[in-house]
Amino acid sequence: MKKSVLAATIGALALGVAFSGAARAEGVSACLITKTDTNPFFVKMKEGAEAKAKELGIELKSYAGKVDGDHDSQVAAIESCIADGAKGILIAASDTKAIVDQVKKAQDAGLLVIALDTPLDPATAADATFATDNLLAGKLIGAWAAATLGDKAKDAKIGFLDLVPSQPTVDVLRDQGFMIGFGIDVKDPNKIGDEDDPRIVGHDVTNGNEEGGRTAMENLLQKDPDINVIHTINEPAAVGAYEALKAVGKEKDVLIVSVDGGCPGVKSVAEGVIGATSQQYPLLMASLGIEAIAQYAKDGTKPKPTEGKDFFDTGVALVTDKPAAGVESIDVKTGTDKCWG
Repeated sequence: MKKSVLAATIGALALGVAFSGAARAEGVSACLITKTDTNPFFVKMKEGAEAKAKELGIELKSYAGKVDGDHDSQVAAIESCIADGAKGILIAASDTKAIVDQVKKAQDAGLLVIALDTPLDPATAADATFATDNLLAGKLIGAWAAATLGDKAKDAKIGFLDLVPSQPTVDVLRDQGFMIGFGIDVKDPNKIGDEDDPRIVGHDVTNGNEEGGRTAMENLLQKDPDINVIHTINEPAAVGAYEALKAVGKEKDVLIVSVDGGCPGVKSVAEGVIGATSQQYPLLMASLGIEAIAQYAKDGTKPKPTEGKDFFDTGVALVTDKPAAGVESIDVKTGTDKCWG
């Protein structure tokens, strides 16, 4: 596990210099398409893209779905980018399978398409992917939860607060990664819900927001009021889950883990709302994406993945103030210094 974390970190550092010589690209336009414009993760991603676009003289247009899972708005955004003559698109896709035809249309029109955070399905449908190793992010929080519970892990009652019913790649990778880290047989690693481990209470979807997390947690409590471990797709969902638990006096009885590592999420770790979270670096994803579009506009060069992987690995680190034996982590202070990097 330590080697994996270190490799991810080194990969991110290598990426930081991958396009360090990117030239200014006046007259070039690019698009950023995110799942929503309310989730702090995507707000920070937009900030990173805007700052780098300004630095390089690129005109950036930003689009977002109304809610996480709003596929139609993303389709319309791609059509607008093609019509506007953009040179490249950065996209965090809501429906990673359904968007592929539209991505191909953009590529056929000469646009570079880079997936951010969420790989397309198949991943090769994008020209490149800049993302966290989401499987590793899940493994880290799963291993931490198991180590924290110790002998009690064998009798855990686990709930999964996932993203949306379509099971986009980011959802599957984090969910299955948690299971692998916790010691659950995932059966088919490309699918959520085919596992038969008796410790699994169930799955519910959250749409990646606080309200969805609260409702999903309430549903799982109906299934088993003694649930004591919760995997959440992201930190807004985790906060919603905590609120539902607090409402019935169970907030101290359940271990919540998550992924994002945003500044609000790290604060939630400090406050004991979340036990541990895997920190991502969306600003880096977006700024590297803009640099890649500038390079493509200059000479047609497409970015290459991290060695040994099929995507650019922008790094991941487990953030907790309760370190567990055998699981590499950073503390809240360090996580706060790095949040949304």
